[in-house]
This record gives sequence, C-alpha cells and structure tokens, in this order.
Amino acid sequence: MSHAATQQQPATTTPPQRRSPVAAMLRRAGLRLVYLLGLPVALILVWWWASASSGLYYLPAPDVIATTFGEVWFSERFAQDALPSIGRLLAGFALAAVLGVGVGIALGLSRSLRALTEPVLEFLRAIPPPVLVPLLILLVGVTTSMKLLVIVSGCIWPILLNTVEGVRAVDPVLSDTCRCYGVRGPRRLVTLVLRSASPQIMAGLRQALSIAIILMVISEMFASSSGLGFTIVQFQRSFAIPEMWSGIVLLGLLGFTLSVLFQLVERRVLGWYLGLRAATKGE
Repeated sequence: MSHAATQQQPATTTPPQRRSPVAAMLRRAGLRLVYLLGLPVALILVWWWASASSGLYYLPAPDVIATTFGEVWFSERFAQDALPSIGRLLAGFALAAVLGVGVGIALGLSRSLRALTEPVLEFLRAIPPPVLVPLLILLVGVTTSMKLLVIVSGCIWPILLNTVEGVRAVDPVLSDTCRCYGVRGPRRLVTLVLRSASPQIMAGLRQALSIAIILMVISEMFASSSGLGFTIVQFQRSFAIPEMWSGIVLLGLLGFTLSVLFQLVERRVLGWYLGLRAATKGE
C-alpha cells in the first residue's frame, strides 16, 4: 500500500456561523413584542369566548365594545367629558406634588417639626379621601375646586412620606462634604437634598398618579354633571352597557398612557441614578 494511500487526509470542519448582532437584536425585540402582546390578546380571546358562551347582556363582546368606543369617544363627547377630567386629574396631581414635596422637605430637614406634626399627619393620613367628598360638597360646593381637593387629599400622602424618607436618607458623608466646601442654603437644597431624595420622590409621584385617577373618577361619580365618572354612571343607569364598557376602556387607556409618559419623565430625571445602578450591577 503506497504512502499516499495510507496518509490520512485532514478532516475539514466548517466554522460555526455566528449570528449577527442585528439579527440577535431583532430576535430579542420580536420576543419582547410577543411577551407584551401575548397576555392582552389571550385575555381578549377569553373575554370573547365568555361573552359568546354566556350570552349575558352585561358582558358584550370585544368587537361590540370597540365599535361603541369609536362611536362614543371619537366625537364631541371626548371634549365635553374626557378633556375636563384629564385637566382636573393633572391639576390635582401637580398641586399635590408641589405641596407634598415642599412639606416633605421641611419635615425631613427639621426633626423637631417632624415630631410636632407627626400625630396630626398620621391622623389625617388615616382618613379615606372618598369620605371627604360629602364634607367638601358642604364647604366648597359642587365645583371644580371640590374635585381638585379630593384628588389632592389622597395624592399628597405618598409624595409627602416618600419625600420625608428621601431627605432623611441623605448620605451624611456627602452632607459633610457640602459643609466643608461651603455649599449651603438653596444651592445645598438643590444639589444635595433634592438630588439625593429624587429616587424616592419619583416613587411617591408614581404611586400618587394611580391614586389621582381613582379619586378623579370617584369625585365625578358622587357629585358632578360632566366628566368620565359621571358619564360612566349615566350609561350604567340608562342600561347603555356597551357605552359603559367603552368608558371603562377609556379610563384604562388613560392610565396606561399616563404611566408610559411618567416612565419617560422618570428616566430623564433619574438618568444619573439609573446609570449608576447599571454600572454597579455591571461590576
């Protein structure tokens, strides 16, 4: 047998094909889209099946609600009822944010003031805001001010309490550093106190936003002649069930939209904090 015949040929192996970064990114985006849309689509299908199998008048099919939604809210009713409700919601939330952050900073910086006001604040915080609606109607009347006060009475507490805890949790090393470099007064408040407490302040604002939507609807259901809460109750009383469901869907879309917008603002405001957390996890 010749030497050439006995010599083994080297095996040729094909190198593994690496997936391009663009393809991997598109795959991750596709999987995330499936995860985000999978549950809502499944819930709508279950709802569709339940409405078709039960035949209940009070549980209309999703296509009926979607058609009614367009007929009801893609009209002048949106400007008459939805926009005033959104305006009251944002105004009450903004007023609660200003009061909650301002009072929270004062209480967080002063131990004696915090000890003096803590019993009263704990008592007021324990009162459910919807209980104040009859009292505010007597004091203020059925006005926009009453609805704003209802929203503020519930939204102020998570903002205030989170602000107090955030101010109290300021790093003493950073505080001593500011004192050594002569950073005092308003400059210290902005550069150290507010910046250090901003993660907890934003957490309180996030909680208050969801509370504001609830109280906006409650204030309009009790005493009002317009607004989303009033309209939904009127639909229910007149047995306009698809229209009632369309109002509920609109409230859900409003809450979802506000949550997404708040997340965008939060990422902008807390960019330094989120970057620091990502760097810490990367280590």
